[in-house]
Amino acid sequence: MSSTLNKETEQNLFFHNYARLPLAISHGSGVWLYDQDGNRYLDMIAGIGVNALGYGDERLIDAICEQSKNIIHASNLFLLEPQFRLASRLLDISGLSKVFFSNSGTEAVEAAIKLSRKWASTTGSPDKKEVLSLSNCFHGRTYGAMSLTAKAKYLEGFDPLLPGTGSIEFNNVADLDNKVSDNTAAVFVEFIQGEGGIHRVSEPFVERLKELQKKHDFLIVADEIQAGCGRTGRFFSYQHFDITPDLVCAAKPLGGGLPLGAVIGSAKVEDVFSAGNHGTTFGGNPVACAAGHALIEALYSDRIMENVEATGAWMKSALEELAERHKQILEIRQYGLMIGITVHREAAYYVQEALKRNVLVNATSQDVIRMLPPLTLSTEEASQCIDCLDEIFSNEQ
Repeated sequence: MSSTLNKETEQNLFFHNYARLPLAISHGSGVWLYDQDGNRYLDMIAGIGVNALGYGDERLIDAICEQSKNIIHASNLFLLEPQFRLASRLLDISGLSKVFFSNSGTEAVEAAIKLSRKWASTTGSPDKKEVLSLSNCFHGRTYGAMSLTAKAKYLEGFDPLLPGTGSIEFNNVADLDNKVSDNTAAVFVEFIQGEGGIHRVSEPFVERLKELQKKHDFLIVADEIQAGCGRTGRFFSYQHFDITPDLVCAAKPLGGGLPLGAVIGSAKVEDVFSAGNHGTTFGGNPVACAAGHALIEALYSDRIMENVEATGAWMKSALEELAERHKQILEIRQYGLMIGITVHREAAYYVQEALKRNVLVNATSQDVIRMLPPLTLSTEEASQCIDCLDEIFSNEQ
């Protein structure tokens, strides 16, 4: 069978679960991707928010190479220095108490579900099992995480789902009041929803959530898989609010491009797991942890989160100017370099039109153009994306 990189060969080799762009990527540099023919593309997707430092960052490369020379894998039967360094850094940043490393975001969510129910079992109430999420959310594709993902397109045909799960309407305080109870073990919150179209939880919703937690004693779990690691101008998006979660799920950029996720927990849950309760073969891989530590050091030493705020603000202003001239733009939502543009037709059209102009953007929630560029993006580079969108909207029939 041929291994030529094209759509026909892809159909022969793989299950048909990805709508891949017709690009055979060979390498990347900075905020740019290159195909096998040498064409250059401005990458406003960044591996779906993974490549925070873009492509070819020497600090990541050096950290990966140096750790690979020492040991690539040993398992969690041993004390591994890269894990210790990264865990310490995450605890310093979050102010929380303990870390568990996974391979991915969805595995971090699964671990948080288990930890929440294990914690609830210590309260003495046999009915305290319910795990809730918010409508329009996305927490992953494994069964527990998918059961919390309140979007029909991800669930159809996969039932029965995990029992004891449910959904609260996003930013609806009355529904929050109706849904949580003494039987609630945890509420999972994306403080800024990514796959849902870049929507921010409201301050009144957060304040009421905190009040109800005091009344009913449940865990608040922050899903920071897409919005974390500097994406919104703070290391975690919940840090834009007056709240400290009991659990934080992180992944995507955390491993510097390598598979890595984490659950970070408060003192409230630090002693819930005991040996054998949960585990992973590859989670906390030393090479991925070394890359993760290099990523965090770069975010702070290069003041990258300040760049996120500055470039994000510039893009918001530029997009608002576009919206004044193009009625196709219905709404702009921007938090750092996490950007959603609601448009008047299926956003997939704009993805294809941008591709023709060598700019890579993403579509989510049917009518939202989503952009998650490298956090190193400059305003000069961002202006090329703005010019591309301007041309598309101007020429649209």
